[in-house]
Amino acid sequence: MRILGIDPGYAIVGFGVVEYDGYKFVPVHFGAITTPAGMDFPLRLKTIYDDMNTVLTTFKPESMAIEKLFFNTNQKTGIDVAQARGVTVLAAVNSGVPIFEYTPLQVKQSVVGYGRAEKPQVMEMTRKILGLAEIPKPDDTADALAIAICHGHSSGGIRVKNGL
Repeated sequence: MRILGIDPGYAIVGFGVVEYDGYKFVPVHFGAITTPAGMDFPLRLKTIYDDMNTVLTTFKPESMAIEKLFFNTNQKTGIDVAQARGVTVLAAVNSGVPIFEYTPLQVKQSVVGYGRAEKPQVMEMTRKILGLAEIPKPDDTADALAIAICHGHSSGGIRVKNGL
C-alpha cells in the first residue's frame, strides 16, 4: 500500500510517501512544500495546490493521511492553516485519493506506543521505523512521515466523506 502522509500548513506543508506491506515501511520520497512569507496568501494557496498535484501525480498514493487540525490560541493562524489544508484535501479528492484523518494523539500512540509522547520521541521512532540515517528535516516532513506510519498501522482513521 502506498500512503501519502501530510502535515498541513501554509508556510510549510510536510509530506511523506511510504510503502507498507503490513509488516515493513519503506520510504519512497519525502519533503516539504514551502511558500515565502511575503507572498500574497491566495498565491500561497495556489502554490500548495499545484505542488500537491505534482506530488499526487508523481507518486500515485493509494491513500492520503492528514493530521486533524487543532486550534490553539491564534485563530487567525488556525484559519489560514485550515485554508491550506483545504486545498491539499481538494487536490487529493480531484485525484481520486481517499483521505483519512488522525489526531496528534493517534499518531503518537501509533508510532511510539504512548499518546503523550514528546515530539523528539516521535521523530526518532519515525526515523527508526523507516530505517533512515537521520531524522528528516524540516520537522513538518518528519511529522508527515509519522502520519503515514499511523495510517499504515491503523484502519481506524476517520475517512473524509469525498464520494469515493
